[in-house]
Amino acid sequence: MGNQPKRIAVYGSAGSMPGSQDYENAYLVGKTLAEAGYTVLTGGYSGVMDAASKGAHDAGGRVIGVTVGLFRDRGLVPTPFLHEEIHLPTLTERLIYLVTEPDAYVIMRGGIGTLAELTLAWSLMQVREIPQRPLVLVGEQWTKFAPHFAQISTIEPRDLRYLTLVEYPEDVVPAMNQWWENPPQISPRIGDQTIQVPKP
Repeated sequence: MGNQPKRIAVYGSAGSMPGSQDYENAYLVGKTLAEAGYTVLTGGYSGVMDAASKGAHDAGGRVIGVTVGLFRDRGLVPTPFLHEEIHLPTLTERLIYLVTEPDAYVIMRGGIGTLAELTLAWSLMQVREIPQRPLVLVGEQWTKFAPHFAQISTIEPRDLRYLTLVEYPEDVVPAMNQWWENPPQISPRIGDQTIQVPKP
C-alpha cells in the first residue's frame, strides 16, 4: 500500500438505528479514525456501517464500502457516505474481502454477521493465514463475552491475546496505535508443536 493510509474495517449491526447508542458509538469510532488519518472500510449499508461511514465522512476522511449483489437484488441501497464502492457478487466473497484486506479491525455490537467477521479474522490470524493485526472489540458486551467464551470453549489463553478489549469509542485509536508500537508476540500452537514465528 506504500504511503496510503491504513484501512480500518468497522464491523457491527446493520440494525442500529440513528439516535441509538450503538449508532452514536459507531459514528464516533468512524470520526476518530478519520481524524487520526485512517481510511474507514465497512460493509457499506445501514446501522453501524452507515454510522461509521458518516462519522468518517463528516471528519473529512476516506470511506470505502464493500457491497454485495444479494443485497442489491433485495433492494438495499448503500450508505450515501461512501467515496468508493467495491461491489462483489456473493456474501462469501464480501466476507473474505472484509477480513483479509483491512490493516486492522474494530468490532462494535452486532449479530451473527458481526460474529462471523470477528471469528474468521481471529481464526485466520491464529493459524497465520493472514498477518497479525489489531483486532479491537468495543464495549462492555465484548469484555464480558471474551472471558466467558474462553471458559466454555477450548481456546487457549494465548489466543485471547489476539483481542484488544476497550470500553469506549474514544479508546479505539489509542489502543490501535499502541498495538502497532508494540504488537503482542504470540507463538501459535499446531497440534503438540509450538511454532516460533518472526515479529510482524
